[in-house]
Amino acid sequence: MQFINSEWREGSDEGQIENLNPFDNNLINTFKAAGKDDVDAAYDCAKEASKTWSKTNPLIRRDLMLRAADIIMKRKDEIADWLIKEAGGTALKAQVEIKQSYDMLIEASGYPTRMHGFTIPSFTDGKETYVYRKALGVVSMISPWNFPLYLSMRTIAPAIAVGNAIVIKPASQSPVTGGTIIAKIFEEAGIPKGVINCVVGKSAVIGDYFTGHPASRLISFTGSTPVGKGIGRIGGEALKKLALELGGNNAFIILDDADVDRAVDSAIFGRFMHQGQICMSTNRILVHDSIYDEFRDKFVAKAKTLAYGDPAKQETIIGPLIDNKAVQHVLNLIEKSVGAGAKLETGGKAEGNVVQPTVLSEVTKDMAIFQEEVFGPAVGLVRFKTDEEAIELANGTEYGLSGALHTRNLQRGIEIAKQVETGMIHINDQSVNDEMNTPFGGEKNSGVGRFGNDFIVDELTTVQWVSVQMQPRKYPF
Repeated sequence: MQFINSEWREGSDEGQIENLNPFDNNLINTFKAAGKDDVDAAYDCAKEASKTWSKTNPLIRRDLMLRAADIIMKRKDEIADWLIKEAGGTALKAQVEIKQSYDMLIEASGYPTRMHGFTIPSFTDGKETYVYRKALGVVSMISPWNFPLYLSMRTIAPAIAVGNAIVIKPASQSPVTGGTIIAKIFEEAGIPKGVINCVVGKSAVIGDYFTGHPASRLISFTGSTPVGKGIGRIGGEALKKLALELGGNNAFIILDDADVDRAVDSAIFGRFMHQGQICMSTNRILVHDSIYDEFRDKFVAKAKTLAYGDPAKQETIIGPLIDNKAVQHVLNLIEKSVGAGAKLETGGKAEGNVVQPTVLSEVTKDMAIFQEEVFGPAVGLVRFKTDEEAIELANGTEYGLSGALHTRNLQRGIEIAKQVETGMIHINDQSVNDEMNTPFGGEKNSGVGRFGNDFIVDELTTVQWVSVQMQPRKYPF
């Protein structure tokens, strides 16, 4: 169903979207797909609603966020079940995502009172200058399938909180957890008509039309770099603002003075959380030559203990990839890298859509698993001998989203971290970190813009200069 102007309705397109469970490929539900008429209706309602919503008392918007947060926690078991069966996440991952979404709503509840304006001294005698911060109006949000609830909520909640209306297009693989369940939460929380709208449709039919629609002022997208570049071209031609969080090929650097056991624990989580289907996942582990063998042996041993299979089972750590196309991508990277000289330490096979936890050693920078984003439970170990070589290897791809570095010398770590071309990097931790009050975003082909804190408020608003000539001005003619 589509959610447009607080009404649930069938889509107008002739096609259907089949929502499949990625673990067993069973049909969960079917959507009659949205067409261009539904997109127009959603944007028209949002544009009209934004005129009044932006002027509401900030406490009304604050309380809406708090009610939505309360609903999420009351319905967390139901939501977790959807995240497991629709997105293939484990029970642990579902708990993490629900808590993140809750925290995002709590953080966003403070945004209505952070719409700060200011005054500036004028160069003109007798004039006063005011700068007002205003909501953009209508925001477009294209949600991903990997963390659909949270990665949607981190745009939706701030956008609504600062006074925008929003139109959501969820990924076809996660139409419920990335779209309709969020619309339902806000409906139950009492959101006014038209402020939130959700269209579930096929990208081939409505994708470009949705992205380029003249009603929206900003496009928020989380997903692959190739798709993000296409969205950027369409948005750029329409002079829209862009908040794009794209692919990552994140380096995990382990210096010669690192605590090896601590680095192993961090790297296991950073690589294998949600089967590696996270843009921030550790993709390349760079290990100093002097401790390489010790790290490899301990890392491989721990990887072999990770339970994989049915995500509905509490003990499962690694569940299915989103579909067989994703499985074949990972297996192809493994095969090409082994063919180029990498050593397969463990894993390398798939059972249905579940890929075994896989570790390759003796990986070099020219191999596929080094250069490409894996987005699955496979990782390569790379040797280095100097800090300079580690920095060069870390910067040796087109991506720059996140990263990690392990050392006992914090100042040394900070100096190296500052030289890595990435939007985020974490010392003595792993690469999968997302806190709502920090600047989240990437460099190079990993995206543009920043989420979190006042950074996302800047993205979702604009400023207007209003001046008042208080005294008669003398003009030169």
